[in-house]
Amino acid sequence: MSETQIELNVLTTLDQVSAQDWDACACPETADGGRAIDPFTTHRFLKAIEDSGSVGPGTGWQPRYLVARADGEVIACAPLYAKGHSQGEYIFDHNWAHAFERAGGSYYPKLQIAVPFTPATGRRFLTRPGHFETGIAALVQGAVQLATQNDLSSLHVTFCTEAEVAAGAEIGLMPRTGQQFHWLNRGYADFDAFLADLSSRKRKNIRKERATAQAFGGDIVELTGDAIRPHHWDAFWAFYQDTGARKWGTPYLTRRFFHIAQERLRDDILLVFAMDGDRPVAGALNVIGRDTLFGRYWGCVEDHPCLHFELCYYRAIDYAIAHGMRRVEAGAQGEHKLARGYLPTPTHSLHWIADPGFASAVGEYLDAERAAVDDEIEVLTGYGPFRKTTSEDE
Repeated sequence: MSETQIELNVLTTLDQVSAQDWDACACPETADGGRAIDPFTTHRFLKAIEDSGSVGPGTGWQPRYLVARADGEVIACAPLYAKGHSQGEYIFDHNWAHAFERAGGSYYPKLQIAVPFTPATGRRFLTRPGHFETGIAALVQGAVQLATQNDLSSLHVTFCTEAEVAAGAEIGLMPRTGQQFHWLNRGYADFDAFLADLSSRKRKNIRKERATAQAFGGDIVELTGDAIRPHHWDAFWAFYQDTGARKWGTPYLTRRFFHIAQERLRDDILLVFAMDGDRPVAGALNVIGRDTLFGRYWGCVEDHPCLHFELCYYRAIDYAIAHGMRRVEAGAQGEHKLARGYLPTPTHSLHWIADPGFASAVGEYLDAERAAVDDEIEVLTGYGPFRKTTSEDE
């Protein structure tokens, strides 16, 4: 019996594949009418990034989406980009690039399987149910072949799942471990039940921070779906520009992205705004998954004590508990999240480097880094805010 032939295509726009075919691989769980586990890999989200000009010419992110077909049916796909820099990735390889270029190589362009500007864990090799092994093998082979044919230095797969790391390592990709801080729902009935899990000192500190934030002089509102109106995006654009200018120099998303978000993504969005009358003075943007709330952006036009903690962390926990969600991912960096109930959690990536000598050196570095990250997670977890025993004095 002959093996099924896999046809692999490289697409420069998502207009070349239907949303139905892409989402059959990216979010098959939505067939029951529910939310996507990972809203960031849906056709509508990736196309919003593309249509808004946030990726494409002049951005350093050139779409090269991979689509694998068997007997005419799409069985796997991947959000692949040719990268001209290492910005907007959050699992950084700047030092690798510098070392490679000091040795006379050209590190850029490279290939990246990722959701642009989005440090949220999810499947990156999007396979139709029943096609995981075949699909991931085809996608990796196709991406490596694309890199080789175009004399590109490397392939990187960022914020992928543990299952993908195991499968990728089996076929020759190098795994890398990082960390973020995530809040986990232990079946809490409400925020007070979560606080009861914490040490007395941490519990009191959070209550004090919440009271301080809520006394800023206005109201805090949560908006999603049709409650989000175009003027809310005008306000959030100002917040986003302020934060982006301070953190990245130039914001990654265009203003048009938020216009498209109003049209196509507002059911996936939770905005938390601090309002001074009718005027938003600060806001946090979250993306809603099936069992995870993803904190993405924060900004303000006025500084108020503890408002960042309230809008970004505590309101996210409130929402997750109220909606029976399992997790809050609060984005990259930030050991300050530890004191607020967010625990260190490993993140994963996969890497392929064309030059054998450089690949060997990177592999040794990754082995040492992995051990260091594991140790750091263990130490930080020990410093977490949760009670060490259930008999702690109140």
